[in-house]
Amino acid sequence: MSEATFHLYGTAAREPESLLLAAGDVSVDLQNGNLRALRFRGHEVLRGIAFLVRDKDWGTCTATISDLHVAEREHHFVLRYRARFTAPSGANLDCDISISGDPQSVTFSADCVSDADFETARAGFVVLHPVVGIAGEPVEVRHSDGSLEDARWPDEIEPWQPFKDIAALTHCVAPGIVATTEFVGDVFEMEDQRNWTDGSFKTYVRPLALPWPYLVCKNEAFSQRIAVTIKADGAAAPAIKSSDPVTISLVPTNIRFPALGIGLRPECLEYELASLPVLKTVGAEHLIAHFDPGAGDGLAALEGYATIAARSGLKVTLELAVPCAMPLEEEMRGFAALVDRAGLKLDTLFVCPSVDRQSTPPGSVWPECPDLSDIYAAARAAFPGLRIGGGMMSYFTELNRKRVPADLVDYISHTTSPIVHAADDLSVMQSFEALRYVVGTTRAVYGDKSYRIGPSTIAMRQNPYGSATKDNPSASRIPMANIDPRHNGQFGAGFTLAYAATVASMGLDVLTLSTLAGSFGLIAGKGEPTPEGELRPLARVLSRLGALAGREVSVVETSRPDAVLGLAAKERLLMVNITPDAQRVALPAVPRVVSLITTGDEYRVQDEGVVLPPYGCVEVVF
Repeated sequence: MSEATFHLYGTAAREPESLLLAAGDVSVDLQNGNLRALRFRGHEVLRGIAFLVRDKDWGTCTATISDLHVAEREHHFVLRYRARFTAPSGANLDCDISISGDPQSVTFSADCVSDADFETARAGFVVLHPVVGIAGEPVEVRHSDGSLEDARWPDEIEPWQPFKDIAALTHCVAPGIVATTEFVGDVFEMEDQRNWTDGSFKTYVRPLALPWPYLVCKNEAFSQRIAVTIKADGAAAPAIKSSDPVTISLVPTNIRFPALGIGLRPECLEYELASLPVLKTVGAEHLIAHFDPGAGDGLAALEGYATIAARSGLKVTLELAVPCAMPLEEEMRGFAALVDRAGLKLDTLFVCPSVDRQSTPPGSVWPECPDLSDIYAAARAAFPGLRIGGGMMSYFTELNRKRVPADLVDYISHTTSPIVHAADDLSVMQSFEALRYVVGTTRAVYGDKSYRIGPSTIAMRQNPYGSATKDNPSASRIPMANIDPRHNGQFGAGFTLAYAATVASMGLDVLTLSTLAGSFGLIAGKGEPTPEGELRPLARVLSRLGALAGREVSVVETSRPDAVLGLAAKERLLMVNITPDAQRVALPAVPRVVSLITTGDEYRVQDEGVVLPPYGCVEVVF
């Protein structure tokens, strides 16, 4: 592992190698036996096609691949391999995989059989459709009975499945280019993965309304196939070449950049108290203090928060997971008494029923929970005069599926994590394509209600879709992990700035993108790219964001939002490269100073342009 790679990603673990397959105008990447980035003349047709197997708890059964054979000719490619998926019980699902492509089509098929009863929540194909250029546009849905439905891809994020019983989808990829994707071998339906900030719509096998887990019985073979056919006018233009310089334009607004919040965790109180000067360094205005009585949080946590609040002088929001284990009025009075006893002065109280932190998938029975109006009323009675926030302590998905009565709260709040479904570098950075829809949908539902986001980080602080988050002792890129090494490197700084750039003009009141200490925080630990005890790279980014709080921002429009994002205020422009390749950017004017945010090093400008390093964060002063 090179030192440069370690500083970028905070880990020695490498992503799997990929193989580019091409046949005429068609190209696709093969990675871990599955397909990514299916393109026609450079235009993205599908984001991915994967044959996946989940265990009974939705954990991923990793494929062991053998007998891989690849044959490529000028206008055709074929590859075959055998994949073995092993369940926790020891049962093996063996699949013969075949993938072929020509200048107008790609086909991916799987013929499978198990050597024992195999318990699974899903076994089969998942197809990812891109969001950009697709959301809100027409799509033709062919159902299993042959009937056709003229529909549109969702624009606002759908909480439930937008399309069911899918046999084929036909959509316009780009002017003059039309693709049809056929789904064969089982019943398929679609979910709007933007709910989880995935940059995709997902068509998957087996409806969620059917019972799960289910059995793939011993020796009962099954087959599935995905077939993509592309038709194009001869004059259909290719996509913009990625080697072209990125151009940007600034559009002034009267929207002000949100105040910066920093999360606090009871288990990190000792380190938080030792790190109080960092709050001033990054320009934090709010402390978001997590409090979960069901996890054992009590008076000591509140007293610790009171000490931090008194020493920092910052506003405190108590993020309360309400157990709803006794009459609500009595329960809330008990929490109010604890807060008073601890000497903790609150600015706001965010309340969320503890049970609502767990997801309720489509077709499942909602768990028992008091009416939200009763919870909010009890909170107001116990904390008179205090602003009350509502929403979800978990993710936008849960808020979209269980919408809160906006007129009963003073603000709405939720968090996000980009690694619910996939944790590779590209998927994480593609999550910003979905994030703008998350905020837009929230605004469409709740209007101009005061709105907060966070704490939102790469790693998951809580898992709404299982019993726990995943431990990550090997510092790998894994979904649902409670520690992600990229948070500690340049990648984490780039993620933080890209997040802020995406929501900058959406009128948020508070944005929280880290905790103060711990694995979600700002201070480096042992074995990281930054020396122990010093500021992680994302802290340097937050210091720039904190300085922008309350200032009017300009929208930064880029010709390659898949590569470069930015935000601006008056004479200052912040830009981030969200790719592993250097990106050349043409500036709208000659700058006075250009510097790399994470190091402070100044850049030399040539021909009114700058080159952003991989995941680099740059500040431009005009």
